[in-house]
Amino acid sequence: MGKRKRWRRALLILAAVLLIVYIAACNILVNVALVPEIMEKLQAFEDLTEEGLEALVQTDDILENQAEFRNETEEWLETSVSELLAVTTKDGYELVGRVFYQPEGQGGHKWVLLLHGYTGWKEEMYPIACQYAKEGYQILVPDMRCSGESEGDFIGMGWTDRLDNLLWLDWILVRDPEARIAIHGQSMGAACALMMSGERALPEAVKAVVADSAYTDAYRMFAKQMKEWAGLPAFPLLPGASFMLKLRGGYGLKEASALEAVKKTSLPVLLIHGMEDVFVPPEMSRELYEAAAGEKELMMVEGAGHVQVQDKEPELYYGTVFAFLEAHGIR
Repeated sequence: MGKRKRWRRALLILAAVLLIVYIAACNILVNVALVPEIMEKLQAFEDLTEEGLEALVQTDDILENQAEFRNETEEWLETSVSELLAVTTKDGYELVGRVFYQPEGQGGHKWVLLLHGYTGWKEEMYPIACQYAKEGYQILVPDMRCSGESEGDFIGMGWTDRLDNLLWLDWILVRDPEARIAIHGQSMGAACALMMSGERALPEAVKAVVADSAYTDAYRMFAKQMKEWAGLPAFPLLPGASFMLKLRGGYGLKEASALEAVKKTSLPVLLIHGMEDVFVPPEMSRELYEAAAGEKELMMVEGAGHVQVQDKEPELYYGTVFAFLEAHGIR
């Protein structure tokens, strides 16, 4: 009998140790992927940037177009009229954005909210902002939670950002009650734009969404990256990490779903994806397109990697975007 008790005690101790190790591993995954301070200490930002660049298509036409748009953007920034803004979230974090105005006397009621991707910042969206400015739009480009100059605890994967960005829409409408607004996002920003489209609190002033290289949901994206980066299966670590994120950050990875949002939106949605995107599978945009409840368009472009369609086929990209927005009430 004493031997059985010793075995039982040993098994309980082993189970407790395994549970502690499991919880620690789940928290490490959350920290490495979603907590910027930890990511910086572990050089995760640098590693992600390097891997992301390696995964891009590097053809001559793309590189030449990138250089041309970069020069055009720099010239525009020298003469543009802009202002740095800040808003405060309900949980007390300061978010920073920059608004670009049309020249005095030329500003109409066309607005766009531009949303950057995972571990990105507002300045990455300036080349697209430049093209919107040429079309007469006034532009608001925020740093989303935990990115750039904005505060935060965990990267929101579009989910916490969907509510944060309502604050920027409120700012636009206070300044211009007649605003007609487009939301245009890339990668995580695209998924966020789609998540916003499913919110009941979204103002009627928002007329359409442009989602470039969006993912269906954060859980599937993390499962993909765990397999490709670390050779690990999603189970059992990812469900535990999602639960830890729910406890610590207020949301679970499956909640961060653009797919569920588009099923209940009536907003027109333009989905764009490069066929050579190895980071966010192009099939995810097809799946989002099939699920979208409102008017929708899908543009898939050969020869473009992750968020590279505007560099591979700039005339097609911007021509399609602005025609789509004009067709849906932003004139």
